[in-house]
Amino acid sequence: MSEFEENVENVDSLRANSLVSTTFQNDNDDHENILRPKKLKDFQGQKQIKENLSIFIQAARERNEALDHTFLIGPPGLGKTTLASIIANEMGKEIRMTSAPALEKPKDLAGILTNVNEGSIFFIDEIHRLKPALEEMLYIAMEDFEIDWVIGQGPAARTMRIPLPNFTLIGATTKAGQVSSPLHSRFGITCHLQFYNETELSRIIKRSSKLIDCEIEDDALIALAKCSRGTPRIANRLLKRLRDFAIVLENGVITKNVVNEGLKRLGIDPIGLEAQDRNILSTIIDFYGGGPVGASTLSISVGEAIESLEDFYEPYLIQKGFLLRTPRGRCVTTKAYELLNLTPPSKIKDLDTSIL
Repeated sequence: MSEFEENVENVDSLRANSLVSTTFQNDNDDHENILRPKKLKDFQGQKQIKENLSIFIQAARERNEALDHTFLIGPPGLGKTTLASIIANEMGKEIRMTSAPALEKPKDLAGILTNVNEGSIFFIDEIHRLKPALEEMLYIAMEDFEIDWVIGQGPAARTMRIPLPNFTLIGATTKAGQVSSPLHSRFGITCHLQFYNETELSRIIKRSSKLIDCEIEDDALIALAKCSRGTPRIANRLLKRLRDFAIVLENGVITKNVVNEGLKRLGIDPIGLEAQDRNILSTIIDFYGGGPVGASTLSISVGEAIESLEDFYEPYLIQKGFLLRTPRGRCVTTKAYELLNLTPPSKIKDLDTSIL
């Protein structure tokens, strides 16, 4: 039996090892995915992205072709995986999901690609972590819908080109800068997801509260949206926890008092800052004179992985104007001193007004 034939027979075992999950889209919500919208019209925010995708999807369906390869970029929790599922639903196709770290060898990727169906969606999360050998295989698959496979060893080895059905690759990443230029350029559609504003988050929370059968008052809705860090995933997580407090404290209704008490117990302030956010700012002030300090040094000082520091904490602190990323390192602003009830030194004031 050839090596390729052995690989084809291993497809079932690949699935069993959770390298890929196959989902056939339907209108029935799984319990754990009940809060995920299924259609573009139900997806809140990202207006321009939705409008463009709607046109691209409609055009592809009218031509009876697979949608062009799509690249989703944005911080964690903004809905990249949800958007990939929505695209599959709108196209009326199945979606196969995996993550780049789960793909270790070329045969892993080949086993998946040789079993995709015409027009189906293949979703790779954290695609910036894809190994170079697998990335090279993707180049041909994305452009020519073929893969090269080596059969045999030594002088008897030969290359066999295997045709693939036309499929759509959707790659998602939180670090677009780590995706190689050749791979990035092969995506025909690129979508940059942005943080959500309070109005958009309010609509998301209101929809989610109905789906989990939890009543929330308007002023509580606004307060919850303000502390959700511009991220739907965080908004939904806090909603579920506040529902627990409401059941015990307010007969199941989330009121402003429930939000205030719940956030206090969870260690979250009204603008969404957690204890670690304040710890990061105070560490820069107390140990490094307000900065600059390198990310690796700061991550050790606060006991946080550098990936968590850069992907979760820093974006929101920068968005709120408490932190600056400079060529020399991280620096706090006068606003951070005010948050911590401290008097900023004059050098911090000068730094805030300089061009970095």
